[in-house]
Amino acid sequence: MEQYVDGYVLPVPNDKIDAYREMADEAGKLWVKHGALEYFEGVGDDMEPDMDGMTIRTFPQLTETGEDESVVFSFIVYESREHRDEVNAKVMEDPAMDAENLDEEMPHDPERMTYGGFRSIVSHAK
Repeated sequence: MEQYVDGYVLPVPNDKIDAYREMADEAGKLWVKHGALEYFEGVGDDMEPDMDGMTIRTFPQLTETGEDESVVFSFIVYESREHRDEVNAKVMEDPAMDAENLDEEMPHDPERMTYGGFRSIVSHAK
């Protein structure tokens, strides 16, 4: 099956990682409830990998992460782009997404988040 993935990379202040995790946990439940196949959020751990001399751009460079911030890498897996659009429409219609229900301040700066939708060209699974 050719799956579709929405991917995100963003910096999160270190003192807001727990608040971000809680927000992401609720978001993950919401996306899966409405049909996403998988929802993943991870915080940077090995951000300066040894690539045996190969020059690379690291995630902290990509996100211009400050000393007091961590990189979060996230993805949501769907059956297809059409399925992604259907799931996201359902999520946006869910009462949990009403502004009145989102009374907490975002634990990150949304303007610094990078996002993209990706069609599968290679996929292996166990």
